[in-house]
Amino acid sequence: MQNEVQFAGFGGQGIMLMGQILAEAAMQQGYEVVWIPSYGPEMRGGTAYCTVVASDRPIGSPIIRYPKHLVAMNRPSLEKFAPTVKSGGTVFINSSMISIDAGRDDVDVIKVPIIEIAKELGNVKAANIVALAAFVSRSQVVDFELLRESVKAKFARKEKLIPLNMKALEAGKKAAMV
Repeated sequence: MQNEVQFAGFGGQGIMLMGQILAEAAMQQGYEVVWIPSYGPEMRGGTAYCTVVASDRPIGSPIIRYPKHLVAMNRPSLEKFAPTVKSGGTVFINSSMISIDAGRDDVDVIKVPIIEIAKELGNVKAANIVALAAFVSRSQVVDFELLRESVKAKFARKEKLIPLNMKALEAGKKAAMV
């Protein structure tokens, strides 16, 4: 079993953080893991994407041309990467910023208004954790409890942010079930 996940959006949306947390959860689950970041020319506002490959066997190549899953945080990312997702995979759409569909009927499409959900939680910066939780809940690429532990570990040095991110995980999980 091998899962490849492409996270893509604007710089500043927490794209790299989502990939890092997923990679950590996959390692905790005992998988072989590769995380590869890619930044556009600007750190904030430019294109940012990363790939996480998690496998129960050695990973032959960290470079993935056709990922099994996509988490698209903005429209340019959806338009660029949705056609590359393998049939049977999952495409997550941030419906707060993307008004179009994936244009695919051979993948599981999840549309979640993550910015609105994060605002209801009290901090728009939690939108990436809402998105990650919704994606993991639906795709089941890793155990949700391991994802929860990885989020806690990632924010251990900023303990005051842990309660917000735990709420964001639950809100994302709930949104994925709709």
